[in-house]
Amino acid sequence: MKLNQILLPLLLVVVGNLACKTDTPMAEDKPIKLDSTSLDNSPLTDRSSNRLRIRIGSNTFSATLLSNATVTAFKAKLPITLFMKELNRNEKFADLPSSLPTNAANPDTIQMGDLMLYGTNTLVLFYETVRTSYSYTKLGRIDNPTALAAALGSGNITVTLEMEL
Repeated sequence: MKLNQILLPLLLVVVGNLACKTDTPMAEDKPIKLDSTSLDNSPLTDRSSNRLRIRIGSNTFSATLLSNATVTAFKAKLPITLFMKELNRNEKFADLPSSLPTNAANPDTIQMGDLMLYGTNTLVLFYETVRTSYSYTKLGRIDNPTALAAALGSGNITVTLEMEL
């Protein structure tokens, strides 16, 4: 009986509080608006503006670019067609016409499909996974790089990079 005397008032308080809840949002329920500049390094930013198309001969690859100062400066140079040279049977590289801001770090392992900046103006597209002791600024990654090595071949090649619409 004593248990009912405790539980019944408690149940009435809980039900009463639920009944007072309204569908009209209170001031504290309003969504928080974030300044888009605070999201520059977030992978959750608008990805549609960070979609890159890479054309290699008759093959086309899509890539997702990161959101950072280097990528912003890189996108300002697009579209661009580059003559990329073969290096180490795992990458193609080309010098850009001007330098980009950098935030280089050693990734330890570079994945097949990574698009990187070496130094301030050398664009590197990796078509094999490789360990490295060098530092790069990561720009982005090809979404599905499985056919990338075959498309790039073993020699020098012309590659066109442009933003997807």
